[in-house]
Amino acid sequence: MISTNQFKNGNHIEVDGTVFKILEFQHVKPGKGGAFVRTKLRRATDGNVIDRTFRAGEKFRPIHTEARKMQFLYADGTDAHFMDEESYEQIALPESGVAEPLKWVKPNETVDMLYIDGEPADIQLSASVELEVTHTEPGVRGDTASGGGNKPATLETGATVNVPLFVNIGDRVKVDTRSGSYMSRA
Repeated sequence: MISTNQFKNGNHIEVDGTVFKILEFQHVKPGKGGAFVRTKLRRATDGNVIDRTFRAGEKFRPIHTEARKMQFLYADGTDAHFMDEESYEQIALPESGVAEPLKWVKPNETVDMLYIDGEPADIQLSASVELEVTHTEPGVRGDTASGGGNKPATLETGATVNVPLFVNIGDRVKVDTRSGSYMSRA
C-alpha cells in the first residue's frame, strides 16, 4: 500500500477503482484540524485532470507500471498506431487519450509506452524535444516597442509554438514538452 506521505509526481495510484497519475501534490497542515494532502490527478483512461483532497496517512493500492520502447507509426484521426520494437507487435491507442504527447512526436520515432497493470496507457516523453520550424512569418525588427517579441511558428509535427522574432523557417528549436514553450535554438 502507498500512503499519502509517499506521493511523488508521476506515480500512479488507484482511487475508487480508477487509475490516476499524480501531477502535483501539496501537504497542508492547518493550524486547526488534521493535516491533508491536496492533489492534482490525471485519469489514465481519458486524460481528464481533477483536483482531489485526501486525509494525511490515507492508503492506496500501488499500480504496477512498466515502460516499453515502441515505435510511433502513424495517427489516422481516431487511433494512434505503435509497434513494439522487440516483438514487432502492433497496437492502437485512441488518439484522444494521447493527443497531447503526440504533438511532439514524429512518425517512425521511438517513444516510451507506459503500461499500467499490463495495458498500454500513455506515452512518456523526454523533458524537451528538438524539432524543425516548417512555417513562420519573417520577423521584422521594430515590430514591437522594445525590439523583442514573439511570433507563432509551426513545427514539423504540426504543433504551434511561440518563438522569438529571430527564428526562421528551417531552424531547429528546443521545446519543453511539459509546458509547450520555446526553450532555445538547437
